[in-house]
Amino acid sequence: MKKKHVAVLLGGFSSERPVSLSSGKACADALEAEGYQVTRVDVGRDISSVLAELKPDVAFNALHGPYGEDGVIQGVLEFLGIPYTHSGVLASALAMNKEQAKRVAKAIGIPVAESRIIDRFTIKNEHPMKPPYVVKPVNEGSSFGVIIVKEDQSHPPQLISSPDWNYGEEVMVERYIHGRELTCAVMGDVALGVCEIIPTGHSFYDYDSKYVPGGSKHEVPAKISLNIYQKIQTLSLKAHQAIGCRGVSRSDFRYDDRFSENGEVVWLEINTQPGMTPTSLVPEIAAQAGHSFGELLSWMVEDASCRR
Repeated sequence: MKKKHVAVLLGGFSSERPVSLSSGKACADALEAEGYQVTRVDVGRDISSVLAELKPDVAFNALHGPYGEDGVIQGVLEFLGIPYTHSGVLASALAMNKEQAKRVAKAIGIPVAESRIIDRFTIKNEHPMKPPYVVKPVNEGSSFGVIIVKEDQSHPPQLISSPDWNYGEEVMVERYIHGRELTCAVMGDVALGVCEIIPTGHSFYDYDSKYVPGGSKHEVPAKISLNIYQKIQTLSLKAHQAIGCRGVSRSDFRYDDRFSENGEVVWLEINTQPGMTPTSLVPEIAAQAGHSFGELLSWMVEDASCRR
């Protein structure tokens, strides 16, 4: 049987373009190895006309950041009637807005960190909450713009109110959660394994930890107690379903076990377009669950649809 023609959407024009190029190349190469006809499409403002002419059977969305995982490209694909991978318009837009996603998660009993949205200029003269806290752009991924304010820091970070800040006028200020970085992938309606991320030479899981080889160590499966492992799987699937995600997603957590093994588990966010680079987490978690990279991508292509 002839395999589908897949347009792998990569690149784009967000700050995460380099990540998307890397993810897209890895996915396109693997899908070709699986026998699919693949066209690599570097997404520009003319993407509607490019896809209308190309007429692929499926669009594999390997874009990251604004326009790629916030519902925009999903809306274009819906308009064109091209089946696509990952989450649909509403879930993508909701998950990309960290504060709104947290409200949905909190409403169904998922533990989240105290946070609020503020104008970035109000942060200049005084701390918006008692340190330690984290400042995050509301609609960015790959840890772009994330700043950790430590307990002994006397002044708020000045970068956020400076002209060099490129991540929007509003920021999310969130209570800093001590502890270990854990993440869990969901594939369809199944929560896969839990991975612990141990940054190497970095204070947290920042951009270099994610995408530079050797920037972090991944423990798959995470060396945690069975009840915490299963709790994180349950919370990941609940978040995936409540936000309306489809295909593959990945939920990130902090686990503070300094004082007891049960500790505190806090859900941070959900990623509807998890990275698919050679150092990415979801392919590692899927492999531990018995799915090769090619099998994972083939499943995503066959799962593609409109009206997601």
